[in-house]
Amino acid sequence: MKNLDQRNKIIEYSLKLNSTNLSPLRSGNISLRAKEDNKDGYLITPSGKKYESLKPEEIVFMRMDDEEKKNDSSNKPSSEWRFHRDIYLNKEEAQAIVHAHSPHATAVSSHGKSIPPFHYMIALAGGEDIKCAEYATFGTEELSSNVIEALEKRSACLMSNHGQVAFGKNLEDAFELAQEIENICHQYTIALKLGKPKILSFEEMKKVLDKAKNYKKE
Repeated sequence: MKNLDQRNKIIEYSLKLNSTNLSPLRSGNISLRAKEDNKDGYLITPSGKKYESLKPEEIVFMRMDDEEKKNDSSNKPSSEWRFHRDIYLNKEEAQAIVHAHSPHATAVSSHGKSIPPFHYMIALAGGEDIKCAEYATFGTEELSSNVIEALEKRSACLMSNHGQVAFGKNLEDAFELAQEIENICHQYTIALKLGKPKILSFEEMKKVLDKAKNYKKE
């Protein structure tokens, strides 16, 4: 089977979506940039499958020039294949993508607003705030366009009334960033309960962003 290691890696992290409660049940999706038969594309979780029963052959390969109807797999790709493809096309550095309906990120996204720099860890997403993509029906070109816009100069964003998406240089990094976004959203909801939080200045966030480029967990 082609790309067996990558397929198994997607299954491993799909199971983590459930076990970490980052995305419950069948929600969310995961992909990895890949090649098959010298064609550039990506491997993505199938539509409607329970993660606990996923098999390597059920992970769907999509070429970058594929539309869903052209895909010859017996499995349908995730309904969100379009924004996965468009992230790969627009972000050369993106090697893996995690989309999650994580509880706190989804709750914050329902307000349709960016998360301001109430905490310096906002910089992990790549900017001085975390953008929220405008709402559009799942699986549509409009949603994909909105996500790409919210990801300008960033590696993660919220999706209004939907959830979050994050990408990285591998699945471990993308998944960890999605966890960080969920944690930031949790902290933000707590901060709002206490009133209006103090917002860090643009100058301070610029300093933090410079440091974040070389950020390593200790």
